[in-house]
Order: sequence, then structure tokens, then C-alpha cells
Amino acid sequence: MEEIKNPYPEMIMNMPEIEIPIDGIRGWLLKNDTVSAVFFELEPIGKIPDHSHCDQWGMVLEGKMRFTIDGETKVYTRGDRYFIPEGIVHSAEFITKCYVLDFFADPNRYSEKVV
Repeated sequence: MEEIKNPYPEMIMNMPEIEIPIDGIRGWLLKNDTVSAVFFELEPIGKIPDHSHCDQWGMVLEGKMRFTIDGETKVYTRGDRYFIPEGIVHSAEFITKCYVLDFFADPNRYSEKVV
């Protein structure tokens, strides 16, 4: 199996990390007054249960994940994009280590990790 390497340069890795209570998930936060972006690093930890929130647009930078959006399941790999409208139920399963960039229509979707 091909090793998945971290695609993020130092300037991203030096951004604030997000506070997230799930082992195997890390993210680096960039936000303004209206949106937030998270550069995720996701281990193959199994399924993230059904949930919903604000609009989310994302792209897989590296890796392979299974995403179910509004009842439709698809496997996403490098370069694949997705959009989840506000309130739509979705879940994810990380098949390999993944690096994903997600934008959220909420600047407070994630908070900075307290060090």
C-alpha cells in the first residue's frame, strides 16, 4: 500500500490547531469573520457518525475516504470535491490516512486548541 505523505507546508502546520475530541484527527484553522477553513489530517479511525451543521465545501488532497451525504455514499480520492448544504445529514469513513481541506460557512465551527 502506498504511504500517504503530509502535503502541508510549514506555514500551514504553524497555524492554530483545532480543538477536536476525536483521537486520530488533527486540523489547522484559518478563519475570517464569515467562514473558516480547516486543513485536516485524518487517520483511518473508522466511521464518523451521522451529523449535520452549516454549509461545508471540501476537497480530498491525499488519501481515500467514504462519504455519505444525504443518503448517497461515494468513495472520494485525491482531487475529489464535495458540497454539503446546511442541515444535510452526512457521515464519513477514512479508508486510508487522509488530508482534506474543508471550508465551513461558520467562522466558529471549530475553536483553537488551548495549549
